[in-house]
Amino acid sequence: MNFSETIGISAAGMQVQSKRLQVAAENLANAETTGASPGSDPYRRKTITFREMLDRDTGASSVSVREIGQDQSAFETRYDPSHPAADTSGLVKMPNVDSMTEILDTHEAQHSYEANLNTMQITRSMLTRTINLMK
Repeated sequence: MNFSETIGISAAGMQVQSKRLQVAAENLANAETTGASPGSDPYRRKTITFREMLDRDTGASSVSVREIGQDQSAFETRYDPSHPAADTSGLVKMPNVDSMTEILDTHEAQHSYEANLNTMQITRSMLTRTINLMK
């Protein structure tokens, strides 16, 4: 594997982790977003899946976003008859977002992003040293 392949793989990793952070941040921002009318659905948690990509010429494996989907788990309900989205029983559907899960996901994505950044910086440093040796 050469330097440019290593940098490309790290860049792809940083790109998908950045998108993962965006999805988690959107989920956190909408953790309390209910429907606007009685019985309407609230915000539905977004999910992100990745896929491995293989460069047949070099044999290098990389990663990309496969899909940004929606979590189909059930909504919890909260009793609040004064809420505009309350049904006839006074229940309001709440988003299926667990703030703790999203926070943990952001931390994991951040660490993965930093690991890819460190790999890129080390590769760049090795490339610089190699050029200096050739002088």
